[in-house]
Amino acid sequence: MILGFGEHSFLGEKPNQPHLLSRNLITLPSSVAKVTTIEASQEVDPESVGMTRAGVEAIWSAVEGIYRTRTHPGISLCFRRQGKIILHRSLGHAKGNGPHAEMNQPQELMRPDTPVCFFSASKAVTALLMHLLNEDKLIDLHDPISFYAPEFGQQGKKNITIHQVLSHRSGVPGLPAGLPVETLWDNDTIWHLLCEAAPASPRGDKLAYHALTGGYILERVISKVTGKTIQEFLDERVCKPMGMKYFQYGIRPEYASRAAENHVTGMKPFFPLSHIIKRALGGPLDMVQEVCNDPRFKQAVIPAGNIYGTAEEMGRFFQMLMNGGEWGGKQICDPMTVKRATQEYASMQFDRTLMIPMRYSAGLMLGGEPVGMWGKHSAAAYGHIGLINKLCWADEARDISVSLLTTGIPIVANNLPSLVRFMGKIDKHCPRDKI
Repeated sequence: MILGFGEHSFLGEKPNQPHLLSRNLITLPSSVAKVTTIEASQEVDPESVGMTRAGVEAIWSAVEGIYRTRTHPGISLCFRRQGKIILHRSLGHAKGNGPHAEMNQPQELMRPDTPVCFFSASKAVTALLMHLLNEDKLIDLHDPISFYAPEFGQQGKKNITIHQVLSHRSGVPGLPAGLPVETLWDNDTIWHLLCEAAPASPRGDKLAYHALTGGYILERVISKVTGKTIQEFLDERVCKPMGMKYFQYGIRPEYASRAAENHVTGMKPFFPLSHIIKRALGGPLDMVQEVCNDPRFKQAVIPAGNIYGTAEEMGRFFQMLMNGGEWGGKQICDPMTVKRATQEYASMQFDRTLMIPMRYSAGLMLGGEPVGMWGKHSAAAYGHIGLINKLCWADEARDISVSLLTTGIPIVANNLPSLVRFMGKIDKHCPRDKI
């Protein structure tokens, strides 16, 4: 394992040099190599999985390009091809190099085993729990929520189904405006608010991404039909059989100090983007940073948004799906359950929350042809993003599973082109074997 240690000499703009974004960007170290950690013992020879060393290094160079945008204090990547790890590396700092860090503030390197909050990529895991309940015949995905939790049927929501919640068509995409931050970890209060809410579309025919609401609804169904908490069910069916160390809603107190900090970076969003963010998340972007670094957030259960884990653990999860539900000789779920979780539901539609066309399955974001969420020629890909900049997916045509975790939360910045370049390098250097 090769380790790098940060220094206090820097390239690029000086901290007080005037620039439109300079007050809300991180400071780059004198050498990216000095803040790079490589788990070399876990990376296989690229040629053994049908790639070239030059191609793999080009993909890693694109990750370094993401870091050089100065929008992410820390980055962690786990990239598998044919089930084998070809890149397991990290960049930057888990703590101490946020955009407003003092020059002499202690810094802690980002490492491949640093736990990071997945944010909305957590939805992929929560969705699989529902598909496992369906596999166990404890629910039917096309049953109304109110069949299991009658109180949800108020205000015309009697016929809204589990499947409609999973595919972002339940009609309750957002929480009421103006809720106090602490309401997010008061699951009972949020459940009552959702029960009393009137749906925007009781027929479930309008697509609108559910940033937080769907998770609380699905959590309630799990507890009703199993008599267990959602964390107990996750531990039993996924974490323990797959040997996960972290991978839970929030993070265990004994590991809390290891978790990477998150920082809002880039320009403050302006209208209409600020309105879209507020509508999706229930508050402004500044609130997101306040919430996600709050110790109470780390101990809460927010089923759509606060699973913590490493890039390797999330990559392991998607590799298991690519394996037809198998991991380490254990069948986590039936191959047909994977098919049900990843098959497209309806065609590409305009998402009224994200304000872009999207393809969804019952729980996952799907790629497209000739281009989609997961890059060029990604019709066979499925996964989930977390706060735009965390990319976690599998592509069956390329036989890859990828987990790119970042700790910056830039909305208006130069981050998106670098993410597009990263996926472009994968398209170029990782051929599709299964078409």
